[in-house]
Amino acid sequence: MALNVPGPVAVSRAVAEGASAIKIEPPWGDPLAALCPPWYRALHAGVRIEPLDLKRAPAMQQLKALLKEADVFVASHRPAALARLGLDAASLARDFPALRHVNVVGDTAAPEEPGHDLTYQARAGLLASTMPLTLAADMIGAERAHAAIKDVMREPGAARVVGLYDALHDLAAPLRYGLTAPGGPLNGGNPAYAIYAAREGAIAVGALEPHFRARLYEGLGLADGADLSAIFATKTAAEWEAWAASRDLPLVALRH
Repeated sequence: MALNVPGPVAVSRAVAEGASAIKIEPPWGDPLAALCPPWYRALHAGVRIEPLDLKRAPAMQQLKALLKEADVFVASHRPAALARLGLDAASLARDFPALRHVNVVGDTAAPEEPGHDLTYQARAGLLASTMPLTLAADMIGAERAHAAIKDVMREPGAARVVGLYDALHDLAAPLRYGLTAPGGPLNGGNPAYAIYAAREGAIAVGALEPHFRARLYEGLGLADGADLSAIFATKTAAEWEAWAASRDLPLVALRH
């Protein structure tokens, strides 16, 4: 009973590994189906969809019948919302003592606060002035939810809570410790680990280890530590990528 991205991604992983899944959706459906129909279809391949209005007694009875046959109940609701429906771990344990329970929340420290991937990335310090190119909190949270599903299978009645901001807090550790902060070793402080404009397009250079760095500067005919922006502007990104591949160097053209 998990809508949007994290729950469906986590369950799709389990289905790919052989699990059977039934998705409970409200009568109006999962928002992801309208936002991104192709991805919604891909994530729900092999998943049985049951539209149920859980504010109505017959629908709740139908859900309870399904839970009798289930191994794990996966949700992505605020704890208070689950409690109102009698679908929190403690309530379900009374009728289904062996049922495992996994709930995805925004932040385990403040699970009732509203939020989405964008706001969690902003709070973690991972946003600049442009929209992010991926749903980092949702996707990392989905992997943790998938791991939680497998973990609770070892113990009947086990319950786990997965936090999306918790995952981003760990993801942002390189930034907090200065490694990827502006001017840090991996954000402007190392010319061999940077993004450069090419004559056409741009490239990402990751010559971090000493042997890669030495091979990069030797191949370019420059002294170690020299600025690389001028020379990289002389060829296209595709040409530099081919050049690097022939020298076993970690350099790729940016894809958009």
